[in-house]
Amino acid sequence: MHDIRAIRDNPEAFEQALNRRGLHGLTSQILSLDSDRRARISAAENAQAEQNKASKEVGAAKARGDEAEFERLRALVAQTKSDIATMQAEAADLDARLRDLLLGIPNLPLDRVPDGADEDDNVELRRWGNPRAFDFPPKEHFEIAGVRPGMDFETGAKLSGSRFVVLKGGIARIHRALAQFMIDLHIDKHGLEETWTPVLVLEDMMLGTGQLPKFGEDSYLTREGYWLIPTAEVTLTNTVHGDLVDHATLPRRMVAHSQCFRSEAGSAGRDTTGMLRQHQFEKVEMVSITDAESGLAEHDRMTRCAEAVLEALELPYRTIILCTGDMGAGARITHDLEVWLPGQDRYREISSVSYCGDYQARRMNARYRPEGGGKPEFVHTLNGSGLAVGRTLIAVLENGQQADGSVVLPQVLRPYLGGATRLSAEGVLS
Repeated sequence: MHDIRAIRDNPEAFEQALNRRGLHGLTSQILSLDSDRRARISAAENAQAEQNKASKEVGAAKARGDEAEFERLRALVAQTKSDIATMQAEAADLDARLRDLLLGIPNLPLDRVPDGADEDDNVELRRWGNPRAFDFPPKEHFEIAGVRPGMDFETGAKLSGSRFVVLKGGIARIHRALAQFMIDLHIDKHGLEETWTPVLVLEDMMLGTGQLPKFGEDSYLTREGYWLIPTAEVTLTNTVHGDLVDHATLPRRMVAHSQCFRSEAGSAGRDTTGMLRQHQFEKVEMVSITDAESGLAEHDRMTRCAEAVLEALELPYRTIILCTGDMGAGARITHDLEVWLPGQDRYREISSVSYCGDYQARRMNARYRPEGGGKPEFVHTLNGSGLAVGRTLIAVLENGQQADGSVVLPQVLRPYLGGATRLSAEGVLS
């Protein structure tokens, strides 16, 4: 959410930043609503002063026996009271309309973010690892012989419909091992605090991180009014919702492994085969809460945390910076990590790491008091996948596949797999 005072002070800069997002003319709408709202508030305050003055004069007129003046002033007080109520109601309506408008406007991109319309305009920052040269045509994950016994889409569809899967045997164990490995790496090597949170949240929590009101169709709402989280970003970030935190506790670096739920309303027809895009999936999510000065350095640090997972798993990847047209609504800057999938012969997103500035904090009213005292300031928030577990499973299976249908697994997973380093063509760990 944006600071209306900052928009008033520099509307040209705000409009230019929104133009980079492909949005035009919103600043004038904002300022018009704000001006009307402030005018109603000012008029109500002036009328209140007149009412107070007239109320005093009513008593004086009655005391001196001036019945005509008494009646005139009493009628004036009643009318003014009615006018004040009308103006206050109009001001409240304009305030709600202004808030709704501000809630729907995306964050302002940093100057370093490249301009662009879509993913074709993203800019590659670096690459790590070389895609393996296969001496046979590599398959997609769901086509590999050793994977098929443990990745059951038919039963998933019978139980829940399309875009669900049942994992069994060796595949289920590799999936679990990946999540455990990621959590341990982030805790032991990166200093993040393991956190377990609910997957059902109140509407205010979804508003706080920006999933509502604009992107409600992408999430699931229960009939009891709870929302299923699309990512643990929602719960981890909202741990400071409404709080005034001690600056000495910043940065707060958290990590959680959770179930995630997305309706994928805006992705009809995309990635319908395999488990690349599911309605229910698991993710290891990182969230940092920082002060205003530390956000960008923390963004680089968090990106490295995600990259370290891929490097430990020996998966080739590239790091890109998203352009203004492809960046999420809540972000000021986003780094995407794209892992190499030989079955698709392309890089695919496996992590997004975003710096949100104080955009989410304003929605949550989450602040900190600077060292040495002073006026409270809004915290700055960051979030990033570290990593999406299902997509990491896909990458491990496709990059490790062998001509006979078996899969060679990363060495770092060995302690989590009872010493196994291979999935046989029959789907058995050994």
